[in-house]
Amino acid sequence: MTSTSVKRIKAARAALDKTQSGVLLTARSEGFFVGRPDIEETAKRIKAYAEAGADVLYAPGIKDDAQITAILQAAGGKPVNLLTLGHSMEQATRLGVRRVSIGGHLARAAYGEVMRVAKEMAEQGSFAGFARGMPGAELNALFAGKK
Repeated sequence: MTSTSVKRIKAARAALDKTQSGVLLTARSEGFFVGRPDIEETAKRIKAYAEAGADVLYAPGIKDDAQITAILQAAGGKPVNLLTLGHSMEQATRLGVRRVSIGGHLARAAYGEVMRVAKEMAEQGSFAGFARGMPGAELNALFAGKK
């Protein structure tokens, strides 16, 4: 772990405290994202970041209950953000997760449906996939803030 990252978090904490803006300071340990899935190192970083003044801790890429629990313990009671990769909200809450991110999962789900409909059109000459779409009136109400 570099002391530079801890120094940066301390500096950010001091700056935010001066502004009294209420901005949440989130600190991330991205070992699991960059090919170094070492839970002990990640937990050590999360603990140091929590102690340096981060409000929310985030270790994207952790997946199983043991990893999540280790990060929650390292955070010392501060909120931990979980990038959803297989846990339901109920499971995450039961473990003690207080924040959830979906990353690009929703966009990928939408693109997946676009590709399925396009494939139906190209391969079968069918437009049946359009029936799975949200009705225009419902979309309009949603974007108008009426739903």
